[in-house]
Amino acid sequence: MKTRTRAILAILLLLLPACLQARDEGIKKLLRRVTRGTARDISIETIASPDGKDFFEIVPRDGKLVIRGNNAVSQATGMNWYLKYVAGVHLSWNNPGCRLPARLPLPDETIRGETAMLSRYYLNYCTFSYSMAFWDWERWEKELDWMALHGVNLCLNATGNETVWRNLLVRLGYTTDEVNRFIAGPAYMAWWQMNNLEGWGGPNPREWYAKQERLQKRIVARAAELGIHLVMPGFAGMVPRDIGEKLGYNVADPGKWCTFDRPAFLDPGDPNFDKVADMYYEEMEKLYGKAKYYAMDPFHEGGNAGNVDLERAGQTIMAAMKRAAPGSTWVIQAWQANPRQAMIEKLDEHDLLVLDLYSEKRPQWGDPGSPWYRRGGYGKHDWLYCMLLNFGGRVGLHGRMDRVIDGFYDAREHAAGKTLAGVGATPEGIENNPVMYELLYELPWRPERFTKEQWLASYIKARYGRHADALGEAWQLLAAYPYNCPADYPGEGTVESLLCARPRVRPARVSTWGSSLLYYDPRHTRQAAGKMLSVADEFAGNNNFEYDLVDVLRQAIADEGNRLSGEIDRAREARDIARFRVLADSFLLLVRCQDELLGTRREFMVGTWIKRARSLSGRKKHRDLYEWNARALVTVWGNRTAAEQGGLHDYSHREWNGLLSDLYYKRWDLFFDNSMREMQGERLPRVDFYAMEEAWTRDKKTYDSEPKGDAIQVARKIYNQLFMTSPAP
Repeated sequence: MKTRTRAILAILLLLLPACLQARDEGIKKLLRRVTRGTARDISIETIASPDGKDFFEIVPRDGKLVIRGNNAVSQATGMNWYLKYVAGVHLSWNNPGCRLPARLPLPDETIRGETAMLSRYYLNYCTFSYSMAFWDWERWEKELDWMALHGVNLCLNATGNETVWRNLLVRLGYTTDEVNRFIAGPAYMAWWQMNNLEGWGGPNPREWYAKQERLQKRIVARAAELGIHLVMPGFAGMVPRDIGEKLGYNVADPGKWCTFDRPAFLDPGDPNFDKVADMYYEEMEKLYGKAKYYAMDPFHEGGNAGNVDLERAGQTIMAAMKRAAPGSTWVIQAWQANPRQAMIEKLDEHDLLVLDLYSEKRPQWGDPGSPWYRRGGYGKHDWLYCMLLNFGGRVGLHGRMDRVIDGFYDAREHAAGKTLAGVGATPEGIENNPVMYELLYELPWRPERFTKEQWLASYIKARYGRHADALGEAWQLLAAYPYNCPADYPGEGTVESLLCARPRVRPARVSTWGSSLLYYDPRHTRQAAGKMLSVADEFAGNNNFEYDLVDVLRQAIADEGNRLSGEIDRAREARDIARFRVLADSFLLLVRCQDELLGTRREFMVGTWIKRARSLSGRKKHRDLYEWNARALVTVWGNRTAAEQGGLHDYSHREWNGLLSDLYYKRWDLFFDNSMREMQGERLPRVDFYAMEEAWTRDKKTYDSEPKGDAIQVARKIYNQLFMTSPAP
């Protein structure tokens, strides 16, 4: 026996170097990708952590650079730290790669970072629709690299799960037509996955399932190479609404979501629950393998639990997951009433990981000042401090920098901090406000509380490669105002730009649950844009600077539109027709200027979004379906009933080139003309804006996806036109 043990140990020792080399190779490939093959003098070393913490070290050695860490994600985090704080290179969505100089800048001494926060989570189901609906492998590859560089080691991934469900339903005897009535279309998978609706946006062609399956298999392989655990959708009891009638299963009706019929909930007392759950996990394993984490959110966002035995439901869902993947963890969102206390209180500790989804505004972990306060937090269960930040993929400078920082350290020091396992970003949409993600994902690696002012000084240098006084002054304004949103602000996410609003008298918001209330003086964003323009020539060609300049000036224009809207209303109420016309023309000029400005960056162009959708098929019929999904999601969202009665129209509005000129401008122009005529005594029928919007979703106009004009020159021209020829408000 001893001889056999020694032989096994000897084999393991022989294999260990090869295993470590394979692990290091993943991060080396990442470095080659993000540095475009210029990371030649960077070595990677894997070293075990003696105390169980994740750590990285940035080591200068003999004129070269060594990145050490206990795993691939730690090493990638160290590489990103080096790029930002030594090399002055900031990789972000608008700037995913760089070329390093032939002679690398080196730190004077070893830089070490470590954290006991071992879970750094990423994504929200909604992200897969509002941002990722039409991503290909090239785009996903960049995102996986971004995750590793930012320390993310736990990521939701719902890509390709529709294929799991299709295969499962076919096993249960469903026809293709029946499957299509259940599974949502490409842009609406998120709400189908969250048990909110069935079928809307479909039916999906067979090629869609095949493409998404292939894509997910590549994502799974690359995530494993980088050391990122994927959180796969588990079985939470969701089944087609007709399954009771078709197969005789005992189901509960969770009701409606924004006028859509929700899928049914399979009663955990029905023996078919275990049967269907086991088949679901079998189909998932066949396609994508087992996972260590599964996401399940029964009764999400107001779903009616009815007479369902919640305690039994929680235990049945957990048992099914454990049968499929022993040792796995259930990941659940804390949002509104979820997770229901009765569902989770009898579950074993460490089997559940709770995402405190909106920690920066409505924390549930134990802050008594929160409207969603839970006495006792999550008890024995592990949880993550999460930043939601974005709703609907809407465009706008937004954040709560002070609350994100202080809330994290307050949580660590609170009694609930005993089960705090890390942080998470849970946005509905991404590719915006990169500063907030940098801040959040650095929190676990910074042991002591700090201020946003202290942190921004280093961020500015990292973001632009060097410091400039005007940039510091601009960011002081941004941090003090748009990135300092009050906790009690009435809207969700950013201040909504009324340039994008469905016109009405005294508009207060664009989306049903948003707000256009300015909680700061609009001159502040105007001043920030002016300060950036004052040094623009020095930073010409700097990708991060030009992106930020366009975004900050975009915010200044949007803020001016919100201010101007109030003046327009006052002129209407006074029946001052001449002044109303002047102000209305000024508002429409803002829309035109915004459209031109945003056409200088592909990140702000509807053509980029539509091109991605159409590029996923070679068949016109399928391209048209994907394009309709893309157009509908960011405008009407659903059918007339869902848009009007369900409140979903413009929920995902986008301040984008193309949308501004061809929909938002036309809506306001018609409204202003009608308002003028009504002030002159005409009686006009109510405008059917839904009909205008729905017509745009069916249009096939080709929009530019390549930027036009020099961003700095266009920004300077528009700034001078709008803000240097008229008095300040």
